[in-house]
Amino acid sequence: MDKLKEANLYRSELIPVSGKLVERYNKCLVKLGFTKTKLKTFHIDGIGWSPEIAEEKEAMHYLNNGDANAHGIIISPLQKGKPVYVPFHTFDRDMMQHVFKTHGEKINDITRDCAICLDFDQGIDTFYEPLDVLKYKTVSINFHLINNLVDVQKEQLKLIETFNRDNNFIDEKIHEQLLVSAKAYGDLRNRDLELYELQFNTDSFYTKAFKGVYVLRDFITPIIVFEDETWHKEAIKDTNYDVLIYHIHQPELMDKLRDHVIIEYDLENAVKTERYERIKKFEITQYLQKTEHPVKDILDNPILYKSYLNKLDLESRKKVMSVERYLEKIETSNQYKIADIVDLKLFEALHKPHSSLEGRHQDLIWKLLVNVAPKDVLYWYWYDKEDFYASFKSWDDSFKEWAIATISNKI
Repeated sequence: MDKLKEANLYRSELIPVSGKLVERYNKCLVKLGFTKTKLKTFHIDGIGWSPEIAEEKEAMHYLNNGDANAHGIIISPLQKGKPVYVPFHTFDRDMMQHVFKTHGEKINDITRDCAICLDFDQGIDTFYEPLDVLKYKTVSINFHLINNLVDVQKEQLKLIETFNRDNNFIDEKIHEQLLVSAKAYGDLRNRDLELYELQFNTDSFYTKAFKGVYVLRDFITPIIVFEDETWHKEAIKDTNYDVLIYHIHQPELMDKLRDHVIIEYDLENAVKTERYERIKKFEITQYLQKTEHPVKDILDNPILYKSYLNKLDLESRKKVMSVERYLEKIETSNQYKIADIVDLKLFEALHKPHSSLEGRHQDLIWKLLVNVAPKDVLYWYWYDKEDFYASFKSWDDSFKEWAIATISNKI
């Protein structure tokens, strides 16, 4: 991962946390029902998640109380606009943008000496069945300040009211109470600490509940796609919902997504794109063995690329070049079928979200397509960084360099 860090492609926008902020962060953890971190310094992202604390707790989603109860922590206004690096839902970053857009000024004021705990409540205490994910509709975003600062403010204002009444200004006990409160919490008279509850409406989304589920409900018929085969088998037993249920690697899924005008393909135009070149170069690396040249050189040098392509066994060569072979054949006859010539996963990788989809839906469908056939290193990095990072670790060093250069050139 050091290569990615050097290229600023690995969690490069994390915010450093130390000193007093660690204390406030720990108070949030305790308030949310978690244990404190023993770390003296760490980093956080836009929602308050820390990779170091995740490693310490051996729990990637340590800010969750079960799959149905997600939380966040704000300890700095610098979190505004920062990435959410390990989102539990695809709409997590949108929720944080909503939070800062609505309460940004108050957050700036509050985080001077306090921290904010976020509770994302979708009205579900816990999940029981895999199709419970369909209950996601409106998420209520609730805010809780550490040290119960809102209640302290109310008590301080009552003390001031009492102090100003009659001759109470000479009462030493009230003086003492005011001084104790002011020393502990500062002058709260003019602080606006009320963060009213926000509502966030969900439509189609991806959640990591049940080991990964896509909920597509803005199209002809609701479609649920499971990444985990066991949960998929469990879900198809449920007859309480009128939905279509698929496993992500079912061939029928792609057919249905095309039928519902969610995805499309155009092989003739696809082969003219940079994206196709990236996919084809990734594809050939799956068949290279004991090369005499660095993989990066083979992929970047047209002469070397052709040389190694022709060194592949016939079946491997046919798979790498299957799209071009198909297009050449249909020029002379329309009797050929894509499935007879084009490698299935290569064909799936060349799909894209339908052009009629809105931007937010396009991003979700890109993520789905990347998970179906991860062959474009750029889109893989853009739409599923965690999976990209996991695969990156096992790659040849020279191929890692090619992937980094390819991604960096497009960012």
